[in-house]
Amino acid sequence: MTAARSSEADRGVAVLAAARGWLGTPYRHQASVRGVGADCLGLLRGVWREVIGPEPEPAPAYSPDWAEAGGAERMLEAAGRWLYPLEPCGARPGDVLVFRMKAKGVAKHLAILSAGGVPGGRMIHAYSGHAVCETGIGPAWGRRLAGAFRFPCDTTPVGGA
Repeated sequence: MTAARSSEADRGVAVLAAARGWLGTPYRHQASVRGVGADCLGLLRGVWREVIGPEPEPAPAYSPDWAEAGGAERMLEAAGRWLYPLEPCGARPGDVLVFRMKAKGVAKHLAILSAGGVPGGRMIHAYSGHAVCETGIGPAWGRRLAGAFRFPCDTTPVGGA
């Protein structure tokens, strides 16, 4: 295994371990405090802080339906700035999955792949009415996958900030 490949594997293990530390954290819109509250973005932000370091940009205020009004792909754009894009079939545990909640809607849900692939694997995520949990990725989630990304080693922009 090459050094870069080993580093990616080690980072995936660290991301997954950090994400599992958030299991059971109550759902709280816009929150990002392990054990206190998090939404899907807050989970990703918290894992980033634990594994990579300080957040690379502030999260803007957003409403639960924030992405519906303008149709802008803000979540995918931000992921492209700070995470390495992947072919979804190449996603491994510790990688970030971005989903659309409706077939033609904008991407607005995040998860961390915890086992297997899409569909058929498992993911760690937070969503309204549920604490941070690990659930299966069934066909419904698989159909809504909008992108897959890998955490970087540092806070250098990946896709140009």
